[in-house]
Amino acid sequence: MSNQAKALVILSPGFPKDEADTTCVTAQQIFVKALKEINPGLHIIVLAFQYPFQSAQYQWHGVNVMAFGGKNRGGLLRLYNWMRVWLTLRKLKKQYQLIGLLSFWLGECAFIANNFAKRKGLKHFCWLLGQDARPKNKYFRRTKPDAGSLIALSDFVAEEFSKNYGVVPKYTIPPGIDPGLFKPFSKGKRDIDVLGAGSLIPLKQYELFISFINMLHRYVPNINAVICGDGPELERLQSLIKDLGLENNVLLMGEMPHSAVLALMQRSKLFLHTSAYEGFGVVCLEALYAGAQVVSTVQPMKTRTKNWHIVHRQLDMAHKLKELLEDRHIKYTPVLPYAVNDSARAITKLFGYNDDAIS
Repeated sequence: MSNQAKALVILSPGFPKDEADTTCVTAQQIFVKALKEINPGLHIIVLAFQYPFQSAQYQWHGVNVMAFGGKNRGGLLRLYNWMRVWLTLRKLKKQYQLIGLLSFWLGECAFIANNFAKRKGLKHFCWLLGQDARPKNKYFRRTKPDAGSLIALSDFVAEEFSKNYGVVPKYTIPPGIDPGLFKPFSKGKRDIDVLGAGSLIPLKQYELFISFINMLHRYVPNINAVICGDGPELERLQSLIKDLGLENNVLLMGEMPHSAVLALMQRSKLFLHTSAYEGFGVVCLEALYAGAQVVSTVQPMKTRTKNWHIVHRQLDMAHKLKELLEDRHIKYTPVLPYAVNDSARAITKLFGYNDDAIS
């Protein structure tokens, strides 16, 4: 039996630059933190390919992070970054008893991890997190993953990946939330009628969010809607709000710390997620636990979830929002369909690690 300490290496395009950076890959950082907490004897090492934009090594909640500062550059600079990651993996293989590699998204991280794992006889799992299941992912052909190495974030992602690439991921492990991040539940007044949160990009379709508020405004003149997030669509959305005369009804808050977004969720009646494509909107899980009614267009899991309303047609969406806002019997109580500790335990089990064993 080896006397080397056991370690799991996670490869990710980006990772928080410090413990205060709560907006970078929020769902993934919550998962990594939980993974370390339930496996205190296991060394968790994160290799961040592109972000932070400067090379550095640092500790993050007991996790060793190695940032390569790729800055999303292409060409020879990207190849050079891959070489640095490969050499680091070789050093880690000598330093630790690696229980395996986990890559976030089927992208460059999975490509490097898959090749290294095959050469060194290590376990490697790639967690398909959403966009990577869509068509024309060049890394599918480069990586050639088999079903047994793939973890789908949701039933929806598994079906999308199977439809587009003819491979059915063997495992499905949904994301989870950390209830400890929320303030104690209160039955106080919910002063936000409709809340949205996410990057202001075309995929998220926040122009639909605003158009729904415009429809509801006819029935609820003082409707109060808030959108948290930043992105290239900001100016266009600001103009749309002005053109519709909704300056007193829709507030764009910009990017906010994760804790502040959770606090807003606990003040909200409805959480509206208009994204055209979503592997599994963790913000929806957070809103559910905050006690809000959730309305979205994509159903991530085959099983339905309490207080989560899936609506596909725009007209039906407007009717559902109006119905929920007018329902005086709704109880805004927390719903917890998936906890992050369960996700962390499921991943740990795939690697066959037992924290009770000598590490």
